[in-house]
Parts: sequence; structure tokens; C-alpha cells
Amino acid sequence: MSSLRPERAEGDKPRCGAQKRQGEPGETCTFVAGWGTDHVGTGRCRLHGGNTRNQRAAAHAQKAEQEARALLASLDVTPVDNPFTALSRLAGQAVAWQETIAGIVNQLGDRVRYEGAGGNEQLRAEIVLYERAMDRCAQVLGMIARLNIEDRMARVSEQQAEIVVAAIEAALAAAGVTGRDADEARTVAARHLRAV
Repeated sequence: MSSLRPERAEGDKPRCGAQKRQGEPGETCTFVAGWGTDHVGTGRCRLHGGNTRNQRAAAHAQKAEQEARALLASLDVTPVDNPFTALSRLAGQAVAWQETIAGIVNQLGDRVRYEGAGGNEQLRAEIVLYERAMDRCAQVLGMIARLNIEDRMARVSEQQAEIVVAAIEAALAAAGVTGRDADEARTVAARHLRAV
């Protein structure tokens, strides 16, 4: 005859962990956590709602979030230093993807539709991918146009150039280079900066 009380947790099985109403303050339940909630640190036994649909759904959502956080932590993600450059790179990738899919669609010729299993005419997946790629390109390029990124990038480049020029001026002054020698050094530095 089976008991209505859950089994006590043994060994490394996850415990319920719910606060007990009876006993010492701070004492927690030591029964086995319910199925479906035992993979997270907040699992509950049957007596504390561990086998309810809502508890299992919350436990699965928590597990998915923990796995996503662990995956993100394991990735070698470098922070974006310059969002304008990152957005420009994203736009380049979106355009390259759209052009790649366009090549595949061009090879289809007039075979853009086919008859599905139910006898209905279906649009080929390549066409759907191409339409999505065009939409993504329009979104990213539209965002760049709205943000006026090209002008902002130019302003950033001008600021960087001013910093470099100021550093060259300071280096020349510290080295005691003046007059014609200083002018010649500035000209050479400007020529190199324009080449970059």
C-alpha cells in the first residue's frame, strides 16, 4: 500500500526546500522534489505544489533560462565598442545574404512554385528566404539612413584624427622639434593618415 507522503530525499536527489510551517524557524522540507521540478534549485515536493502544471511550467522556464545564461557565459562575446561600425557590418552581412539567396532564386528560373502533398500549389522555400532577406536589408539599411550613421562615422573619424594630430603636436614639442622640421613631420604624418 503506497503512502500519500512523498519519499524522503536520499543522497544527491534534489530536495523540496520549501519553508516548513511546523518546526524550527528557517527549517526547510527535505522530501524529494517533484518530477519536472527536480532539475532546478527551487523544486518542490507534492505536498508543496511540486507536481502542479504551473510549478512544472515555471521550473521548465527557469531551467531554459539557466541553460541560456550558461550558454551565453560560455561564449566568447566581445562587447561592441562602436555601435555604428557594428551596424555597418551587420548591414554588409544582410546585403551579402540577400545577394546569395538572389543567386539561388535566379537559378530556379520559372520553377518558383510546386505542387504540394495535398495537390495545392506551394511557393518554394527559396522564394520565402529571398523575401525575408530583402525585408531584413530594408530594415537595417533604413535604420542606418534614419540614424545618419555615415555622417556620425565621419565625425568620429574627424575626432580621432584631431586626437592623433594633438598627440603628434605634443610629441614634437616634447622632442624640441620646431620650425621647418616640425612642419615636415606634420606633412609626413598627414600623408600616412590619409593613406590609412
